[in-house]
Amino acid sequence: MELQEKRRKVLTTSPSDGGYGWFIVLSTFFVFGLTFGIIKSFGVFFIEIHHYFATTATAISWITSISVATVHFGAPFGSALSAYFGHRPVVMAGGLLSSIGMVAGSYSQDLLQLYITVGFLTGFGYALTWTPTVTMLGWYFEKRRPVANALASTGECILTFILTPSLQFMVDQYSWRGAMLILGALQLNLCLCGALLRPLDRHGPSKDLTIVETNIELEMLSQTHKNRQDSEQNFELLKTKIIRYVDYTLITNFSFMVYSMFGVFAALGFFAPSLFLVPYARSLGVEEYQAAALMSISAVLDLSGRLFFGWVANLRLLETIHQLIITVILLGIVLLLCPLATTFTQLALFSAGYGLVFGATVAIHITVLAEVVGVERLGSALGFFMLIRSSGGLLGPPLAGLFIDKMNDYGAGFLMAGVALIISALFLLLLHHMNKKGKQKGKDIPLEVRN
Repeated sequence: MELQEKRRKVLTTSPSDGGYGWFIVLSTFFVFGLTFGIIKSFGVFFIEIHHYFATTATAISWITSISVATVHFGAPFGSALSAYFGHRPVVMAGGLLSSIGMVAGSYSQDLLQLYITVGFLTGFGYALTWTPTVTMLGWYFEKRRPVANALASTGECILTFILTPSLQFMVDQYSWRGAMLILGALQLNLCLCGALLRPLDRHGPSKDLTIVETNIELEMLSQTHKNRQDSEQNFELLKTKIIRYVDYTLITNFSFMVYSMFGVFAALGFFAPSLFLVPYARSLGVEEYQAAALMSISAVLDLSGRLFFGWVANLRLLETIHQLIITVILLGIVLLLCPLATTFTQLALFSAGYGLVFGATVAIHITVLAEVVGVERLGSALGFFMLIRSSGGLLGPPLAGLFIDKMNDYGAGFLMAGVALIISALFLLLLHHMNKKGKQKGKDIPLEVRN
């Protein structure tokens, strides 16, 4: 009876769908902007660091790729740490770590130090801030969750729009080291974002609701198996706890693994364009502030794409996976056409098209993941998906940089990204074929058997 009462108290603590939840939206908004927004804006530093260290495009691109890969690889760690220590202290620690990494990077004397500071330390700090904050947002909203997620994710677009020209100005005034130092101070605001993360049940135990539920389940399981041998009981408890946090059985889900392969190839093409767009424009003779404005144009259309195509997906005019297939193919085609742009006007049109289709893709790819594994397994699936996708995020920018160095043309990097996205669409087509075949088999089974 005591355990049932505990469970009743936990389950009756429902999301508020408003109230203080809007402060969580505000916190998540700035977390998106001060993590992925800064990663997108980092192309402003590319040429300056390239000239300062007199190295190759491949070598410079490792800074961004290490940061992106660390964010993805560290996502499960951020989730586990926040479950144990609480979301607020983990996010605040992540904000401090990312700031330290960026400030230390401003004093780097070689590329290896930049890899360690801006790449690894800052990237791991991003992982500790992004994952717990997005999780907390999901706890505060249920009916309005799509709206809350859409509003929060716009922070990445809006801060990219603001930061790109601002960073260009700071580089001109204070050099890339001074701009990076200011950026490190700006990232201390991530600590304030963490301070806003108030647990949903603030009058209850200090642990998060997830931990309370888990402890209750483990206690009930312990009572159920109290007559078994101790070794068998401990094994079952351990197994239950591991699956509760990390559902490793997902690796046996063929549909999930196919979708993860889509994520790997998509990540190869996702992050390279934002890194090389500004250098590509500068190589064509575009003035530096106009080159920086291209990222701002992309950010505005990215924002529009997320909101509009997220709304279209809610209308269910076509299957979500169909919409994702179309947007990914279009994104690949847009990137393949980029080398044809040689003037600022043409590059502005490319930036607008790229931002719009990129936003359309980002708006729905997590929704498709939920359809693949089911909502109840989405938490573990998202962690595994990001972990697997980290390989694409790590190799994408350096691989594009390698093509640029070999062909001595920044356009080659966009061609590589476009091809990678077209390949990723093939995995989506395979997944759709598997789903269609599975539905057909379900129809062929007699009704009484299906029941």
